[in-house]
Amino acid sequence: MELLLTNISKHFGREVVFQGITRTLASGSRTALLGANGSGKSTLLQVIGGALTPTAGTIVHQLQGRPIPQEQVYRHVSIAAPYLGLYEDLSLREVIGFHAGFKPLRQGLKIADVARIAYLDHALDKPVLHFSSGMKQRLKLALAILSDTPLLLLDEPASNLDAEAIAWYRGLLQQHMAGRTLVIASNRQADEHDLCTESVEIGDYKGK
Repeated sequence: MELLLTNISKHFGREVVFQGITRTLASGSRTALLGANGSGKSTLLQVIGGALTPTAGTIVHQLQGRPIPQEQVYRHVSIAAPYLGLYEDLSLREVIGFHAGFKPLRQGLKIADVARIAYLDHALDKPVLHFSSGMKQRLKLALAILSDTPLLLLDEPASNLDAEAIAWYRGLLQQHMAGRTLVIASNRQADEHDLCTESVEIGDYKGK
């Protein structure tokens, strides 16, 4: 997927989160959005994913050179973020199945495969409510990375992960990022975003 951002700005009331972003994210590109906590990188990630509308400017999502209607963009995007919740009253098996009903899994993967890849196969019938924060984060990342979508958005993917789990995340991403447009928001934790080849410094686009 190719994204064309033209003079993008986002305001919340009088607060200018960012302004004047003009950028092309080529199909298959890997871009890091870098900034401190509260800098606006999560907001920009949501604008890129079509979840938020920019206050000014335009964003166009294209597949093979053809624009995607705004109301259809969500079908082509998968995202993992700390602020996105899970259906915690459901079992892991049910959560993966529910997700797969909206976003097909990659390479013919099944529910049990996703659980195994995330090292959660021992908990298939356990309510997600009882998972640790690290288990929930592995699940969020596995659902996003293993979805068959051309645009993959990850917001601070190393949150709640120990060193072993960060290595797992990096390995999984390397296996499944080819041919996809990848955007990672990070507060400059290198092992979150160093697979990216381009970067956007949110601080360069703050309101004066």
